[in-house]
Amino acid sequence: MRKRNVGKIIIYLFAIFWTVMTLFPLLITFLCSVKDNSGITLGMFSWPKVFQWSNYVDAIQAAHILRAVMNSLFVSLVSTMAVIIIGMFAAYVLSRKKFKMRGIIYSLFLVGVMVPVHCTIIPISGMATITGGKNTFWFLILIYIAFNLSQAIFLFTGYLKGIDKELDEAAIIDGCNDFQLLTRILFPVSIPIISTEAILAFIYGYGELIFAMILMTDVNKYTVSRAMLTFQGGYNVSLGPIFACIIIAVLPMVLIYILFHEKVQEGMLTGAVKG
Repeated sequence: MRKRNVGKIIIYLFAIFWTVMTLFPLLITFLCSVKDNSGITLGMFSWPKVFQWSNYVDAIQAAHILRAVMNSLFVSLVSTMAVIIIGMFAAYVLSRKKFKMRGIIYSLFLVGVMVPVHCTIIPISGMATITGGKNTFWFLILIYIAFNLSQAIFLFTGYLKGIDKELDEAAIIDGCNDFQLLTRILFPVSIPIISTEAILAFIYGYGELIFAMILMTDVNKYTVSRAMLTFQGGYNVSLGPIFACIIIAVLPMVLIYILFHEKVQEGMLTGAVKG
């Protein structure tokens, strides 16, 4: 009994320590969001003497951070859904169908995972100029889909190959076609890997900066990361509003996690049992 109690105490202490370490950066960010530049540089970890809520006003009025958050949510959600749908269809074909050039096509997707993103800045900027893609959400969404699709296909294909094909045969005997087999059978079983890729794709689309900075020059089309650069000048940087922007930008992700974490965990457990 004593060993069990000691084990529980250790687990509780570790959980408390992990919680503090996780919330500490968020707390420091909030404290910095209500300070001026001198308060941040001279005492980042100290309690603010005066709470400067005007930093949030500047973040909303000058950086239009609320509109930027909505833009980022739209771009990241659309690109994530497209990556999941296209990736699952492609992975189904690559893992379940036999045809010529299948290995070469799969290898090309693997090469896509290894391509450095930043080496494509110049050609993508040129394509955006030719096609009129600058200051448009659709072009930015296509870029995010392209850079996340290779990873999604790689993960989905490997996961589907690990699912016994007897499941497919049983579904086909029951009258399922390829579309029904994928959407009704394999898709629910693949919830764990889909959830993983959805998180990765959403985080990438929500916080990406390089392409958003190059392609978006219209203030009304700024994403979160691009809007934060509003307070950065040649000789002076307003740190307080930047930290306020970070707090406002993080809130949607926190709310999404609070609302959907149970469903994600339930789906992962269900998929694991079925797998």
